[in-house]
Amino acid sequence: MSANIHPSAIVDPGARIGAGVEIGPFCVVGPHVVLGDYVRLISHVAIDGRTTIGDGTIVYPFASLGHAPQDLKYKGEPSELIIGRHNRIRENVTMNTGTEGGGMVTRVGDGGLFMVGVHIGHDCIVGNNVIFANNATLGGHVVVGDHAVLGGLSAVHQFVRIGAHAMIGGMSGVEADVIPYGLVKGDRAFLAGLNLVGLQRRGFAKEDIHALRAAFRRLFEGDGQMADRIAAVTAEAGGVQAVADILSFLADRGSRALTQPR
Repeated sequence: MSANIHPSAIVDPGARIGAGVEIGPFCVVGPHVVLGDYVRLISHVAIDGRTTIGDGTIVYPFASLGHAPQDLKYKGEPSELIIGRHNRIRENVTMNTGTEGGGMVTRVGDGGLFMVGVHIGHDCIVGNNVIFANNATLGGHVVVGDHAVLGGLSAVHQFVRIGAHAMIGGMSGVEADVIPYGLVKGDRAFLAGLNLVGLQRRGFAKEDIHALRAAFRRLFEGDGQMADRIAAVTAEAGGVQAVADILSFLADRGSRALTQPR
């Protein structure tokens, strides 16, 4: 099935266009862009750089994908933006390519919803099935796990890690790592508990949720040093996968501190 390209769109001959692609009015597609099968660009979409968009992704008007990173150290190196399959990228979303200092690639997984005005900074790694509400913003080098949810107008500091299934409340400023399954909120975000609603919606077993709650209390409300609390939780519930996810996240310390309860 051939692509359907509106006469007003500008598509460089070097771009690779998959089967069934729809490119609407006034879109601009650069020479190094790869569009997978059945990608839809609604209208006024600008895609440049070494950008790959996976099958079935829909991009809405005025999105800007693959343009130069907002990093003064960027010197034009041939970095990439790789976007997965079946994403919904709404109006005015911006996603930048990577930089030499961050691995040369910004990567977005499959099945995400990126609402109006979302920004994915250079060298970010975003997992599958995430939801970013309106104007959620990632600084450079941020890592976001699968099924994470970022509320509207939230902002994540560069190099922060957001664990899988975490929930970031709207208008939160996240300056430190967020554990998997964590719930954070506040203008300077603090750890408010676990994302219990998200866990229930995704069908986590009651036993696993109870184990997570017990592990959370031991880790963040117990006595002694954090290392001792981690050892105790590992001994008591390390065999529960959800708890093991948190323990693994804590063991793999990044460059930022850990978001803590208020």
